[in-house]
Order: sequence, then C-alpha cells, then structure tokens
Amino acid sequence: MSNTLAQIETRLTDALAPMSLHIDDESAQHAGHAGARDGGGHYRVDIVSAAFTGKNTVTRHRLIYTALGDLMPRAIHALAIRASAPEEL
Repeated sequence: MSNTLAQIETRLTDALAPMSLHIDDESAQHAGHAGARDGGGHYRVDIVSAAFTGKNTVTRHRLIYTALGDLMPRAIHALAIRASAPEEL
C-alpha cells in the first residue's frame, strides 16, 4: 500500500468511522497527466458512514475533503467519491 493510500485510509477512518471503506489507486491509468507528473495521484473512494446520514452530497464531500486536509491537491490530484449513509445500501 502506498503512503498516500495509507494516509487516506487513516484520515477517513479517524474522521468518519466508516462501516465500510474501499480506496482504489487509479494513478497508473493517468500516467503522463499534468497532475500525475507533479506527483499527485488519482484515487477512487467508496465509503459508507453514519456521519453522512441526513447530509446532501456536497456536505458529504466537504467532510471527506476536510478529513484529507493537506493531501489535497498535492498528494491527491483527483478524487472520485461515492459516499453513502448505511440506510442507503
């Protein structure tokens, strides 16, 4: 597991106590891309957390961005998010 991937997992787990969390590193699919050349990776996050209950998509994404803090935009160039509350499964 890459250092950035581990940091994403740790920060999201600490901040949002997810019931499930899956992170894909898609950086290899974007080799040569301007952001990738500068060291930023491309990631896909699928997270289920009670913290999202009653919150809209924008608020859920803000919670994730806040948890990731300074990883955006240096270590993370692009982030695809699927954030769900447990009752939405």
